[in-house]
Amino acid sequence: MQKYFFIALFVITSFTCFSQQIDKDFLLLKQRMDSVSSFTAKLVLDVDISFINMPTKQATLNYNRGKRMKIDAKDFVLLPKRGLDFSLNSLTEYPYITVDRGKEVKNGRLCKVLNIIPTDPKADFSIATVWLDQKAKRLHTTEINTKKDGAYQMALEYQKAKDVLPQKVEVSFEIEKLKIPVNFLGKGSSIDRKKMKATAVKKGKIYLLLSYASIKMAV
Repeated sequence: MQKYFFIALFVITSFTCFSQQIDKDFLLLKQRMDSVSSFTAKLVLDVDISFINMPTKQATLNYNRGKRMKIDAKDFVLLPKRGLDFSLNSLTEYPYITVDRGKEVKNGRLCKVLNIIPTDPKADFSIATVWLDQKAKRLHTTEINTKKDGAYQMALEYQKAKDVLPQKVEVSFEIEKLKIPVNFLGKGSSIDRKKMKATAVKKGKIYLLLSYASIKMAV
């Protein structure tokens, strides 16, 4: 009896240790992205949301390693913000595990697919899926299912093969509750609130074009 107890304990312990391992390709990607200490970029932003009419806007995107990205704009505050952080900080802020889901061709690129599952209840998402471009060693697409703010998918495009930071980002979102004060959208914008209320799940896309003013790499 005691023999079987120790065998069972060994199996459970081994399984737990195995399941807690983080995918090596994901760690390499995180290490590469962490090599960027900070950056500032000019942002050109367009939206495709059925109940919002908003002209092209400009903003500034600021990033410091270990923190979530911040968007600064003079005449508007974009909502929702949750899906606009293409760093890995929002996914790795709390302890997590990864699950290998195999390979998949995404927009013509062969990617490794991983689930990111937080193990700390403080995390604001329940599960995320990332598509890693193993050849270019960078992030291709992410899909995040949050606990309170719906689901987001983010597709990244790069200008050069060696770049770790994207030039274009397309964010698709699905969210049930979206409160948008009129003044948050800035000049020249309008909201069809009747249409917004009639739509149970709010869907839309946000397009970002980035021009980097400064990039500081870790020494």
